[in-house]
Amino acid sequence: GVRIHYTIEGAGEPVILVHGYGANADVNWRAPGVIQALKDDFQVIALDLRGHGLSGKPHDPAQYGIEMVEDIIRLMDHLKIEKAHVVGYSMGGFITLKLLTMYPERLISAAPCAAGWESPEGERVAILTGIADSLESSEDFSPLLRALEPGGEEPAAMKLAAFNAAMRSINDVTALACIMRRFVDLAVTEEQLRANTIPVLSIVGSEDPLKSGIDNMDGVLAHHEIVIVGGGDHMTTIGKSKYSQSLKDFLKRNTLATAKPDAA
Repeated sequence: GVRIHYTIEGAGEPVILVHGYGANADVNWRAPGVIQALKDDFQVIALDLRGHGLSGKPHDPAQYGIEMVEDIIRLMDHLKIEKAHVVGYSMGGFITLKLLTMYPERLISAAPCAAGWESPEGERVAILTGIADSLESSEDFSPLLRALEPGGEEPAAMKLAAFNAAMRSINDVTALACIMRRFVDLAVTEEQLRANTIPVLSIVGSEDPLKSGIDNMDGVLAHHEIVIVGGGDHMTTIGKSKYSQSLKDFLKRNTLATAKPDAA
């Protein structure tokens, strides 16, 4: 019952782009040039996740979590796509990783970028709860920016103010708080990662605090390769040429046409 906005550009094997928290398809993929880099070789499908952009924004936590994963499959069914490459960034990366464990038969390849394997307990849950509490009480995104700041440093007051203004201007804050309440639903297990049979690429900036989650998958997630973008942080990595080029190279190496018969 939630309307999902999407765009389609280019031709070829389908690549579905799943954006990050508090962003939308244009901010996450079009502005940094990722759609432009891929559309000559692939059919690029970029959606606004529920709670974001031009899609529906229910004010009920139960409408998020796994429902955001299911939306990818619903969109594929709507477009009559049997298999697709799925690329996610940040929250979109966590959604992609969960999708990999739930519907591997629908994926050609997966690229969960700037996101990884995190424990659903302990410190991470406290961070997620703190973000949701802050949004609900005062529409303040400061805890989110602090969690993403390289080196755990305190962001400058001007940076916090600018981030808050930008996030409030393009988002329904209540919907984002609901999303954060169900973020833990996207957790995956070690057993699921080890059982993976799909080619996976993780791209992350060397200065991104979420790099630890990708480090956690190294040697655990099967059929997994990692690209580190030197000097990139959570906000800047996706705009660097190494991001788009590494992603494009990976997708071209893992098309259905180039897949080994036993991996098809």
